Amino acid sequence: MKVPQLRKIPEIKSCHNITWEDDYSWIHQKNILEVLKDKNKLNPEVKKYLIEENNYTEYHLKDTKNLQKKIFHEIKGRIKLDDESLPYKDHSYEYWTKTTIEGNYSIKLRRKINSKKIEEIWNGDEEKKKLGVEYFGVGDLEVSHNDKYLAYSLDVKGSEYYTIFIRNIETNKIVTKQIYDTSGSITFSLDDKYIFYSKLDNNHRARKIFRHEIGNFDKSDDLVFEEISKAFTVSINLSSDEKYFFISTSDHNTSEQYYFRTDEKIPYPKLIKKRNKGVLYSVNSWDNKFYNHTNENAEDFKIEVSESLERQNWKTYIAAKDEVLIGGCVFLKNWIIRSETSNALDKLFVRNIHTGLEEEIILSNEQVCVPNISFRQKDKNTDEIYIGYSSPKTPSRVYLYDLSTKQKKIVKEQIIPSGHNPEDYIVERVEYKSHDGRLVPLTITRHIKTKMDGSANVLLYGYGSYGNSMSPSFSSTKLSLINRNIIWATAHIRGGMEKGMKWWKEGKLTNKKNTFRDYIYAAKYLIEKKYSSKGKIIGMGGSAGGLLMGAVVNMNPELFLGIIMAVPFVDSLTTNLDHSLPLTVGEFDEFGNAKDNKDHFEYIYSYAPYNNIKKMDYPHILITTSLNDNRVLFDEPAKFTAKLRDYKTDNNLLLLKTEMEAGHGGKSGRDGAIEEIALDYAFALKIAKKL
Repeated sequence: MKVPQLRKIPEIKSCHNITWEDDYSWIHQKNILEVLKDKNKLNPEVKKYLIEENNYTEYHLKDTKNLQKKIFHEIKGRIKLDDESLPYKDHSYEYWTKTTIEGNYSIKLRRKINSKKIEEIWNGDEEKKKLGVEYFGVGDLEVSHNDKYLAYSLDVKGSEYYTIFIRNIETNKIVTKQIYDTSGSITFSLDDKYIFYSKLDNNHRARKIFRHEIGNFDKSDDLVFEEISKAFTVSINLSSDEKYFFISTSDHNTSEQYYFRTDEKIPYPKLIKKRNKGVLYSVNSWDNKFYNHTNENAEDFKIEVSESLERQNWKTYIAAKDEVLIGGCVFLKNWIIRSETSNALDKLFVRNIHTGLEEEIILSNEQVCVPNISFRQKDKNTDEIYIGYSSPKTPSRVYLYDLSTKQKKIVKEQIIPSGHNPEDYIVERVEYKSHDGRLVPLTITRHIKTKMDGSANVLLYGYGSYGNSMSPSFSSTKLSLINRNIIWATAHIRGGMEKGMKWWKEGKLTNKKNTFRDYIYAAKYLIEKKYSSKGKIIGMGGSAGGLLMGAVVNMNPELFLGIIMAVPFVDSLTTNLDHSLPLTVGEFDEFGNAKDNKDHFEYIYSYAPYNNIKKMDYPHILITTSLNDNRVLFDEPAKFTAKLRDYKTDNNLLLLKTEMEAGHGGKSGRDGAIEEIALDYAFALKIAKKL
């Protein structure tokens, strides 16, 4: 395949006032947000280049076609296709979802309490068919409090511009105007006369909350709240006791919250606490008290309680603990359930509101597992909750758990139709020393027959950004690699919050390189302990995890057999310099502000994957991206690939696949998601010579 030649890219000097236009290649598009709305505005030369790269990738993976199909059917064979969720009770109905063997999207069902008649109120496959679209993304699906209306939001391109629809469930007719360019979230007023939603601005940022009157086809909607800062985005939600609406506005590092009563005829949001840089807080109301989940003077969060918001007097309810992340609360009449995370392991606690006694809920003896609570019903006067857990080798199990008696009854278990024996797998949680002596958790899952002599390949997964923690839960898809003697390891590196806020802070801004070094030291540990050998590790990460992959492959390419990058954030300096892009301004506290801060510019430039490509040998690399992705624009991996072709000195595979009808999360639908996983796994098995 003939790859179009890049324009000569000027060398970026260490000067903080450089503008992003100085680093353009012909691949980058100035009208990128217009392309997200209308792909016909895509530069024809760029489109031609992407198609040629797709053809090139297809050619070099044609010997994996049968393997891709086999993996696809393996993964699908581990899914109970005709399945139903557990029901939850609303005021008058029970609601639940189901999937079918033939369908790719869920069906929403309901049944009036004490009735046998089941109603189908939503069918994703039929809705997609009616619209005649290839991509079909559902943002929100909400039923009004009186059970009369169904509100839903759809993205039919993958660009995360959601259109809101409301229809009468009984007549199936649209009852109000379509609302375009929203973030997708929908909140009904308690009287069901209105919905609240957030509108996206010209930079794809949700900075306004509107109230829309149901039945309005012509009039403009009422503006309830507007955020002035370009770095903050807004959302609205109903309190647990349904007495208040809370408007939250925040970036990744700082938050501010407003409230108004649910019975206010004209909403007037009132400030709870003025924003303070670096302070996150979230207030909820229950039983005539207000609970605040905050990191103010509590690095790893605490929970405070106050009798009033007009006369605030916050008192500690759950105290902070060092390197233990205190989670939020679920409220019942007699109980408060909350979570904690420490050393990349989650725990659940329940507190008796009347006695103040608190204890941990333990469902499993497995060391590495993920407990979770599912509680959506409106009636909070109950002692029973759905609570479940899974582990890397144990499928999800859900129990009906009585908080007063501690009795539990299994009510749903994840079925693996093709069969699964947890005893065939070994799960280990280890800690290794990083470059600065910090102990980093590492979760390792392998087949019991896999040899521990350095001969095995390891797929090493990592993310490490935005405080997102990687939970060691069950994934049936991974078994297609683990059953073929590829060990799966997840590195809980800095930049997440597996060990609290400090873990995040040590992996962002001018500490970002800790994220990359933690990952590299994970690879070295796996080699040292004979899980694998040098040149046999396959790195994998997506989005900000793609930034991780791009950085580590520039730093230590010799450690890796291959790298798999999904929608990778690899042209991070260019993006950081462009303040018009959707996420840039809101991420100044995550990555820095290279345009206005010389130190930030030089630091980002020192690790940005695109800017640090060298003339040297690289491992095999598969890069996947999506044309309609507004979070990591398609031109980042496209530019990265083109430059890497010019620089690399090896004959290893470098493949770029662009989905022309997809977004940041890839293709829509169950089959589409499995196809993408099958492609990644087939590439891994190809380079590991396991075809």
